[in-house]
Parts: sequence; structure tokens; C-alpha cells
Amino acid sequence: MHKVLIVDDNKVARLMLSEMLRKINTIELAGEFEDALSAIPRLKKNDIDILFLDVEMPGMSGLELLKALPERPLTILVTAKAGYAAEAFELNVVDYLVKPFSVSRVILAVEKAKELLVVKNSKVKQVENNLIFIRDGKAIRKIMLENILWLESKGDYVKIVTQEGNYIIHATLRNLEEKLSGNDFVRIHRGFIIPVSKIDYIEDGAAFVQGTPLPVSENYRSELLRHLRLL
Repeated sequence: MHKVLIVDDNKVARLMLSEMLRKINTIELAGEFEDALSAIPRLKKNDIDILFLDVEMPGMSGLELLKALPERPLTILVTAKAGYAAEAFELNVVDYLVKPFSVSRVILAVEKAKELLVVKNSKVKQVENNLIFIRDGKAIRKIMLENILWLESKGDYVKIVTQEGNYIIHATLRNLEEKLSGNDFVRIHRGFIIPVSKIDYIEDGAAFVQGTPLPVSENYRSELLRHLRLL
């Protein structure tokens, strides 16, 4: 049962949202707060799975609350305005609901959060010379380094694209870059790491891997060229 918390200064909005959430039998409504500051001690216990958070509140806003938390639950923003989407994306929120919203829209947002909860605790467990182990749900899965096509940042998660399929783990590219140092992998962009051996060609600011163009930023171009054996 996933624990859900609501933080919204509007009493009617909290009541309506709580009634909608009670229709979902896979979650537990763990509490409600009418302001961000009051919610901080509860959130610092790190036992909340999903946070429904209003953006505009007196005192501390919802976005300021997220920035103040060292560890954040999966967050679904609720707001009366649609102008915060860009900042919400930078904070890696799960979804963005504009009031008024329907029960079906809330259920969809919760389902998105639940999918991410499955992989939230996934991480790379071990790196050997030619393989890594990742936690994939309840299993620990082996991935051969030679089968990895690229690693792509998804905020607090990393998508591992392989020849057999894709996996999403709870990690950062910086962490994986350190674990994979000394192997075939090179950072080509703030959002991508690729194995040099998988590059087919580089053209117009992109490295092509099996027909897929991956961006090469100027900040990482010199490092990429250093790994290539140019004739």
C-alpha cells in the first residue's frame, strides 16, 4: 500500500482530492497539510511515496518546498495555473494537474507514480570488467556491458538501452559514469553516456548508434574525440 500526502492551502481542494484518492484501493491517504512549512517534518521522515502538492500557497510555495527537501517523494503538482510546467519539469515531478481535474486524471497520475515506484529503489549493484548487475523489481539482473547501446538521464532515473530491451533504474548519470570509468563508455552530453564501440558515425553534432542520433554537446566533444582513434 503506497502512502500519499496532500499539501494544499485550499480546504475545498483538499477535500475533493482526498475523496478522489479514496477511490483508489492501492494507496493510503497518510495525511493532509494546509501549508508547506508544516509539511516539512512529515516529509523528512521519508515514508511518503506520493505527494500531491499545490504550487501557489502563502509563505512557502510548493516549488520552494521541493527545492528545500534533501529527498523528495514522487510528486504530482496540482495548480490553478498552467504556467509552471517548465519549472516542474526541471524538478522531475511525475505529473502536473491543472484544476479542476477529474477522477480519471488523478488515477492516471497515480498510476504513473506507481510505475516509477517499482524502479525507485533500483540501482547498479556491481560493476565488473564486462558486466553490471542492476536491481530490476524484485530480481537482480545481469547486463553485459557489450550489449549496452547508451545510457540516458531521466532526472533521478537512468534509462539503460540495450540490444535486448530497456531498463530504468534509480540512479544518476554521474554515479554510473564513475562506476563505468575505465571501460568503453564516454559522456557525450549532460543527458547521455555511450560506449565508443557502438558509435557508427558522428555528424552534425550527433553520434549515431544503430541509426539513432544522440546529441554531442560542446562541453563533452573534446572528451569524446580523445576516446576515438582518429586516423
